[in-house]
Amino acid sequence: MKKILLTSTGFENDNIKNKFLELLNCDVTKAKVLFIITAANDPDAVRILSKCLDDLTNCDIPDENIAIYDMHRLLTQDEINQYDAIYVCGGSTKYLVDRISELNFKSIINNYIENGGIYIGVSAGSVAASGNYQNGLCLIKNNLDVHCGSGTENGIITTDNDILLTDNQAIFIDGNENIIFE
Repeated sequence: MKKILLTSTGFENDNIKNKFLELLNCDVTKAKVLFIITAANDPDAVRILSKCLDDLTNCDIPDENIAIYDMHRLLTQDEINQYDAIYVCGGSTKYLVDRISELNFKSIINNYIENGGIYIGVSAGSVAASGNYQNGLCLIKNNLDVHCGSGTENGIITTDNDILLTDNQAIFIDGNENIIFE
């Protein structure tokens, strides 16, 4: 089963946080998370990193179980498979997608997800997982826009139309259905 959460603002909405906790296959205090900061390449995005990190520590994941990764070297499949979740922060989607493409990281992430790993996208981390960029992750076919004033209606995604997410919404992908929820 795939376990993918695409959000605008991480775990600000407790329902999104609870969905993440439900997906973990281990004691949260033993969960290991790869915290990808690559997209945070300007001052505004860097300021948000501590809030993203708080998403994980507020779930009771210990600091020592969170590894920061900036995509300046390719992780092997064995290295990435050691993590229960990958949390991809926001910032410049284009820069993030370019790094994914340059490192050929897409196949490693896809394999990780296919084998039960959790992918959490926040802002650029979500857009990079959508169909917006041909060389992105393309975990969903739909183009995605985040931080929208009004979003696509909650429920099962049945078309390839563009999706708009508010800061309170997320997309959950489990391999069978793609669902927008709040």
